[in-house]
Amino acid sequence: MPNEKPTTRRRETAWEDPRPSAKAAAGMTGLEFLRGYRDGTIPAPPIAVTLGFDLVEADEGRTVFTCLPGEHHYNPIGIVHGGLVSTLIDSATGTAVHTTLAKGELYATVNLSVDMLRPVTDTTGLLRVESTVVHRGSRIAISAAEVKGEANGKIYARGQSTCMIYKVELPAS
Repeated sequence: MPNEKPTTRRRETAWEDPRPSAKAAAGMTGLEFLRGYRDGTIPAPPIAVTLGFDLVEADEGRTVFTCLPGEHHYNPIGIVHGGLVSTLIDSATGTAVHTTLAKGELYATVNLSVDMLRPVTDTTGLLRVESTVVHRGSRIAISAAEVKGEANGKIYARGQSTCMIYKVELPAS
């Protein structure tokens, strides 16, 4: 491009249509769905592709994501935007709840709380976000997460979400 500055960088992102996966989710248990996502038989959601994070573990009531922060995640003051860390926590806590869902159940985040403990930069290295469900009722679930540096073990953020669980109509067989 003729008007680009020498410091301009570019990223191109491609993702799959998320609607077929969302439709399939209602007919699977939450754990089946997330293991398909982890294993690549269900496409990664556009938010994970856009921000560059991966689901690496999915067990009943627990999920783990990883993300390598880069300068494309930066805010105007030269550190990774808190929105990346918040999105990682929201994704990890929500999917931990999702692993507990039966067929025909879905969830939605109704509250998210995040505490940033130290800045993240492009030199932080791989982040590991582990979440576990701390309460699972019939309508409400609560899960908590920590964002740690994979190499140094430092905690960069902690968070918790409250999720509403609801039923969806499954098509007749």
